[in-house]
This record gives sequence, C-alpha cells and structure tokens, in this order.
Amino acid sequence: MILNYVIVVSGPVYGYQSSLTAYRFAKALLAKGHTLSRVFFYQDGVSNASSLTVPANDEFDLVAAWQTLATENQTELETCVAAALRRGVVSDEEAKQHQLPSSNMAEGFSQAGLGALSEALLTADRVVQF
Repeated sequence: MILNYVIVVSGPVYGYQSSLTAYRFAKALLAKGHTLSRVFFYQDGVSNASSLTVPANDEFDLVAAWQTLATENQTELETCVAAALRRGVVSDEEAKQHQLPSSNMAEGFSQAGLGALSEALLTADRVVQF
C-alpha cells in the first residue's frame, strides 16, 4: 500500500542530526514508492531554508539536497513564517512587507502558517517529526 507522508523538521540544518535524519527518511520512503507531499520546517528547522548556508567542501549540502528532493518528487518545502522571521529566514514577500533590505530564503522553499501544516496533517496518511 502506498502512503502519503508529511515530515515536520524542527532541528536546525547543521549542528544536530535531526534534519539529516529527516532527509534520509524522506529518501527511503520515496525509494519504497510512497509519496511525500510536504516537508514543513518548524522552530529551528527553518534554518534548512536559508540560502546563506555554506557547508565546507567535504560536508553534505543539506539545503541543496532538500531542493533536489522537492524538485524530483513534487514535494512542497514550507517554513513556518513566524518561526522563520524570528530566526532571520525571510522570503522576498516578507522582506517587502517588513521593509527589510533583502531576503535569504533558498529557492524552492516557501513560507506558510500553521494552518497549512494543519491542512497537511488532515490529508496525510502518516506524519513523522524530526
């Protein structure tokens, strides 16, 4: 049976294992034929959406990996808008609204409210949080 998953990532892009584990879990479930409709980045997880993250040459580029996964699998990458703004991860739209000089949200990511997460939870077969 093919299941539709939603993943919630609360850990930062680097410094802890949770975001990388979430990515590896996503790759595994997709390899088994399941679908991943959305990855919702919450709390410190919003750092996964920063275009200013530059890993060392010998480190895994997790932001780019999320972008590739989303493109190849039609998966939405959403950040909690309130958590992102608190942590300095800003979309073009939010930068204009708050009169900030620039944005830094990586391509392929978008900002959404908790209502979007609630809607995703209602339509998913499985929800896994990291």
